[in-house]
Amino acid sequence: MYIWRMELPIIIVNFKLYEQAAGNADPEALVRVSSAVELAKVHERVAKETGANIAVAVNAVDLAQVCNNVEIPVFAQHIDPISYGSYTGHVLPETVRDVGVIGTLLNHAEYQIDDEVLRQSIDRAKDVGLYVVACANDAEAAEKIVGYGPDLVAVEPPELIGGDVSVSVADPDVIKKSVEKLGEGKVLVGAGVKNGEDVRIALKLGASGVLLASGVTTAENPYEVLMDLVSGLK
Repeated sequence: MYIWRMELPIIIVNFKLYEQAAGNADPEALVRVSSAVELAKVHERVAKETGANIAVAVNAVDLAQVCNNVEIPVFAQHIDPISYGSYTGHVLPETVRDVGVIGTLLNHAEYQIDDEVLRQSIDRAKDVGLYVVACANDAEAAEKIVGYGPDLVAVEPPELIGGDVSVSVADPDVIKKSVEKLGEGKVLVGAGVKNGEDVRIALKLGASGVLLASGVTTAENPYEVLMDLVSGLK
């Protein structure tokens, strides 16, 4: 298991459950390697070649295998505010930590939880030493959520998620407002981020990095897209 310290600025790529980032890359292989592992290795290659800080958020089934095959930071896409016990179907913070995961996303637009559950989830994640990136729809929600104690808040206008226009271009004011309300070193931005210029604008407006998904995971050449994205960190 590697020892890793969070450094900013950073690019976090959420694999979601896209076919290119989950399940078996070769179902006929004697030793099965998941698509998540193969994609994570592309991220690791770019991180090592460029020195950029890159992390990946992986579905629960693939977490252990990804952690065992790459040295870049791996995040869970979600954890639940539970301890050991009778919790069928939940994600226990200790189990993701123990396979090598360093952090978790919480409250993504596709898996939103109410305020009290979010607060409890952040507390449980911190109890076991997980780094927390909590998601918010706008600057006002981000200001409330930062009070719950996450390490970073990822501000993603839901109407732009998965779209062709990035938050950096379509709504730069949401980045400015979020940084004004939360301060430096607290804000990631996402939604529609596709290229290095989107990253460059976000950082110029005070963000500490970006959270994105389909721009990389569904790309024909993820390596080239990642190389373009990390150019915006410089």
